[in-house]
Amino acid sequence: MAAKKDPIPLLTPYKMGEFDLSHRIVLAPLTRGRSYNNVPQPHAAVYYSQRATEGGLLIAEATGVSDTSQGYRDTPGIWTKEQVEAWKPIVDAVHQKGAIFFLQMWHVGRVSTYGFQPNGQSPISSTNKGITPGLDGVDWAPPRRLSIDEIPSIVNDFRVAARNAIEAGFDGVEIHGANGYLIEQFLKNKVNDRTDSYGGSLENRCRFALEIVEAVANEIGSNRVGIRLSPYNRFMESIDSDPDKLGLYMANELNKFDIRYLHVIDSRVYSGAGIEDKVPRKLLPMRKAFKNTFIVASGYNRSKGNLAISKNYADLVAFGRFFLANPDLVRRYEIDAPLNMYDRSTFGTPDPVVGYTDYPFLEEANNE
Repeated sequence: MAAKKDPIPLLTPYKMGEFDLSHRIVLAPLTRGRSYNNVPQPHAAVYYSQRATEGGLLIAEATGVSDTSQGYRDTPGIWTKEQVEAWKPIVDAVHQKGAIFFLQMWHVGRVSTYGFQPNGQSPISSTNKGITPGLDGVDWAPPRRLSIDEIPSIVNDFRVAARNAIEAGFDGVEIHGANGYLIEQFLKNKVNDRTDSYGGSLENRCRFALEIVEAVANEIGSNRVGIRLSPYNRFMESIDSDPDKLGLYMANELNKFDIRYLHVIDSRVYSGAGIEDKVPRKLLPMRKAFKNTFIVASGYNRSKGNLAISKNYADLVAFGRFFLANPDLVRRYEIDAPLNMYDRSTFGTPDPVVGYTDYPFLEEANNE
């Protein structure tokens, strides 16, 4: 009689509040520039349903909460009726596969140009300080510092967007508080140079993010809300002098709202290429502090993901580029099959197929 194999940690079930997940592999939110004129397109239904599995969690691409929230070409929105209606068949296609679908909501803040802003106005931010012109080959527009009186309207944009997401059929929303975008522009002290109640102290810098969490949780229920943070990330020159303290403070404060999950981008210094049998431990204080589901991302592969789960470093692991290039990533990880390699050159193209829905499934790859 053959010995019984130990279960693969990433393939073990998990109960995320009311959501019964059949495995721990999450589709990370990936910016896709294929929503023409900021309206989701039918090809997105193909893309997401390809990656949907019974009891799997998918997080949709970053989606704008207002007409001032855009900074990249053809990214989707959720602030108009047309956008809400366009999302519905995409959500339906994912639900038909039995998956759980959350929408990531964002505002890019100063990561924008005049061309993406209504009437060619300045992007808004926590600060008047702009991103270095030419960074990533873009002529970033100098931002305009939001006044205290304007901040409630931005919070309300997130609240309305969350309501719209639920109307579109999503199971919940993820607030994008990472990667140098508007929320993180308030959180991090190398960007936020305010001297009012939204700047200076750690508590003040976190106020904007927590007001958004509270408003969204009150609107749609805390069980439908997650947030993504990246205290160690330096993307778009968004840096904090004490990321350990920032991350731990946010983890503790988020407990007050009893939101469904905290999704954190791991420090790239401690992830990515490297020792296969070593799990990064930088996020352990946040993991221990936060009371509900903890999701990690950045640089994880099959072995590191399994270790993260088996060592209780995380409840779920989000995969981005590997899940993009392997629509059947769950199946491949289950049988430890080889992976397709992703093609960076197609990440940002507007093509509705190439680099989007044309990555082969395992059976197709084997038949070639």
